[in-house]
Amino acid sequence: MEKQVLKIVKVGGKLIEKEEDMKAFLSDFSALKGPKILIHGGGKMATEMSEKLGYKTNMVDGRRITDANAMQVITMVYAGLINKQIVAKLQSLGSNSVGLCGADGNAIISKKREVKEIDYGFVGDIENINTSFINSFLKQGIAPIFSAVSSSLDGQLFNTNADSIAAELAIAFSEMYNTELLFCFEKPGVLKDSADDASVIQVLSKQNYEELLEEKIVSEGMLPKLLNCFYALENKVSNVLLGGKDLLQNDTLHTKITK
Repeated sequence: MEKQVLKIVKVGGKLIEKEEDMKAFLSDFSALKGPKILIHGGGKMATEMSEKLGYKTNMVDGRRITDANAMQVITMVYAGLINKQIVAKLQSLGSNSVGLCGADGNAIISKKREVKEIDYGFVGDIENINTSFINSFLKQGIAPIFSAVSSSLDGQLFNTNADSIAAELAIAFSEMYNTELLFCFEKPGVLKDSADDASVIQVLSKQNYEELLEEKIVSEGMLPKLLNCFYALENKVSNVLLGGKDLLQNDTLHTKITK
């Protein structure tokens, strides 16, 4: 018996900050047939909230240092405000959904990132996905909506990379489903020229990727996302795509990642 397709969609970047774009994206997500999971971040909103509360945001090489104050803000903004806004919008579109973070049902268990040169604070690296808990929603036709917050078995919440959560979910569910991983952000795909949205690389293999790295064509911000893409493909994920707000419509320009 052929396995059912499970679409795991990560939405982020500036797309999540633009109300009209996000509204159109959620309309497309609600129209997807079959089981589906959505993962979101919200870094800019967390930074803005930190400023309102008088907390300083510390970044190193584009990565957030998550101290105790930052972790409180991230939990409020990611797992609270943004997550519930998304769930409410999907419900209004007739798409039954439930808002979760990794602590719910021990869905996503992490450990604190090992301190090497930099201590990132309360940042978690994923150790386990509770597929049976998450699948209980999928079997009822309910879409889990995950914020980028996980937890440890001893109850510590962690800021966790949303791209990594999406990749690990896709890998974990590959035994039960044919998992498809879709990264939606403000660009229409991986670009040859970051200033030209028409320069989409439509098919990107590991070899092409390494060539682009040597030529310094791929932007630094895209590197962790692409590493998650290849990691997923190498671990039984069926299909990996990157694109803009219209990616879920299937017939739009995008980047397909291949082995």
